[in-house]
Amino acid sequence: MKLRFNFKSVFIEAVSLLFVLLFVYAAISKFLDFENFQIQLGQSPLLSAYAFWVSWLVPIIELVIATALIIPKCRQVGLKASLGMMTMFTVYIFIILNYSSFVPCSCGGILEKMSWDTHLIFNIVFMILAIVAIITGSTLNREKRYGLFASKSYKWIAGILLFSSCIVIILFVSSEDIMHHENPFIRRYPQHPVVFSNAVDLKLNSYYLAGYNAHKIYLGNYTNPLHMESWDNSLKSNTIHTITFNPKKIPFKMVKISVQAPYFYLADGNVPAVFRGNVKDWKITKELKGAPYFTLLVPLDSITLAFRSNNAKKAANVLGIFNDQDMPKIKYSRDLLQRQIDGIFDTDGTLLYSEGLKKIVYLYYYRNEFIIADKTGKLDHRAHTIDTIEHVKIKVSALDNGSEYAMSAPPFVVNAHAAVCKNLLFVHSEVKGKFENNKLWEQSFIIDVYDLNKNTYIMSFPVYHTTNKKLNSFIVTPTHLYALIGNNLVVYELKEALKKEMKGN
Repeated sequence: MKLRFNFKSVFIEAVSLLFVLLFVYAAISKFLDFENFQIQLGQSPLLSAYAFWVSWLVPIIELVIATALIIPKCRQVGLKASLGMMTMFTVYIFIILNYSSFVPCSCGGILEKMSWDTHLIFNIVFMILAIVAIITGSTLNREKRYGLFASKSYKWIAGILLFSSCIVIILFVSSEDIMHHENPFIRRYPQHPVVFSNAVDLKLNSYYLAGYNAHKIYLGNYTNPLHMESWDNSLKSNTIHTITFNPKKIPFKMVKISVQAPYFYLADGNVPAVFRGNVKDWKITKELKGAPYFTLLVPLDSITLAFRSNNAKKAANVLGIFNDQDMPKIKYSRDLLQRQIDGIFDTDGTLLYSEGLKKIVYLYYYRNEFIIADKTGKLDHRAHTIDTIEHVKIKVSALDNGSEYAMSAPPFVVNAHAAVCKNLLFVHSEVKGKFENNKLWEQSFIIDVYDLNKNTYIMSFPVYHTTNKKLNSFIVTPTHLYALIGNNLVVYELKEALKKEMKGN
């Protein structure tokens, strides 16, 4: 009888010691690398909104529980608290694996070497040890009313499991609600939604991304407008094309080629002039006559173009639609762009078109807003990027008695570049969010992804620097992301976490 009693005592002490080692190690690891721990919580799909106070509360509670386990009189309380903590960790991982929109990176320390599935099993084993230790401890006082002690321990265990599970579930649901409706500006970084595939050195910085089709990516050249290059999806082979065109005496100033297969468009808004040809032979076959002066242009179909011009009052920006067959051919949508200061610089941005959705997208450079319109230029809705810069931070000065305007100070850029593919908008943001690593921003460009159908933020991912720290532009296809970084053309492969979010033709 004495031997059995000693065995139970030794077992309880051994389990308690294991929890002490686990919690002390975990708490110290968190405090030693606190910034990284807080960042990981901030990027968690369950606890993003509560990352600040959870990052402090968890290691403190772990140390308190470890202290209770060391004191004999408090050991049973410590074991019950240990069970509650391990239950919360276990439910957290279970939700991550089964109900989360993505699986984040693992936690630090030696546990970082574990996969999420292995970590789940690890936690369950410790839960079982805690339950057995709690029951074993109750039997040490069984001299009187054994059944009462056993009944109480089982009730305690059931209550702890239920209460701890409910806490995590409530945190998950409320955090998701805050993330979607209150915009706390916390980015979410799933594991490797894009993976580096290849890069080529173009030797020159005068190239730009002109478009793509199912199997090729097209590059134009500002210094040689009739020179085009096409690369295969993996950037392993390329072909040089020369556009056949007799410009006669047209005073071109800034020619740009846009490819929307099977057509390509040669355009210059300073003339203005727009010509169309086919990528099969690269011959200009049609002029779209009557085009307006424009500063930005994007093809919608073979005869329809969306454009931005300075046709508004005091040379402010305005969006419009040009159709080669309609009468009148030009239709301005003067209510789409909304001025905050001057209507020129404050409404500057990127003009895009989603073939999958048949929607025009205009993203402002200097504020957290983008516009969705249909092919006729009618407003669909306005939406916001996840940063909190609602008003532009620029200084504009009037020159020549108000006939010209110029920026008198460097602007605060919010959305530097963008691309659209099907229902997804990809934004190169230059605004750092909460709980983000400085090294990540130093080493990469951050791309935020939005679902245009649901009007929601989905995820973010880094595109790492190659030999240059300047991202000139990028485009996204259903399978790849292509970026011009300095003189390099870089391709990233889209993984399943991102592909499954794409919907459309």
